[in-house]
Amino acid sequence: MTASLPTEIEASRQPDYEINPQFLTRWSPRSFSEQEVTEDVLFSLFEAARWAPSGSNLQPWRFIVARTSEQRAKFYDFIAPMNREWCEKAPVLALIISHTKTANGGNNPTHGFDAGAAWGYLALEAANQGLITHAMGGFDREQARKDLHVPEDYDVHAVIAIGYQGPLDALAEKFQSREIPSDRRAISESLFSGEFGKEL
Repeated sequence: MTASLPTEIEASRQPDYEINPQFLTRWSPRSFSEQEVTEDVLFSLFEAARWAPSGSNLQPWRFIVARTSEQRAKFYDFIAPMNREWCEKAPVLALIISHTKTANGGNNPTHGFDAGAAWGYLALEAANQGLITHAMGGFDREQARKDLHVPEDYDVHAVIAIGYQGPLDALAEKFQSREIPSDRRAISESLFSGEFGKEL
């Protein structure tokens, strides 16, 4: 059953069917506090990701985590300038990658799908721990691969900013109007009956 929601969530997110409120209260703010995330809290996020499902239990996801100022600076070099404007306050950055091969060296067709599941688990546990996360696609993947020594048989997917939420006025004005939970299309628009395009 969907419980009562915080005002900022209820104003922009109403489910069509009853669900656990954690799916509605998780969103992707850009205003980060510089408050440190303790190791035990941080590792609980990756513990959640560890238990995501994967094809043949290959668990293809890996996370390259930047917690020190020197490590984060390496990430800034390949993150797009627009994203750097807000993500530099985040105390933790993580690059999610996935191994494209199976145990016998064949191609793993579900590695990206599985990595997405791990990211989803991480994001939900972050919200459970009172943290926020924001995954970014705006970065130079080839530079990230080079700078972080990512092997060729791994795909590079996203940079995730992790930390505690900061105040709205800490953001540049151009970001402030976007600092609200986003809505979703109606569930009926995502479902087909038996074949593509056929209304359920």
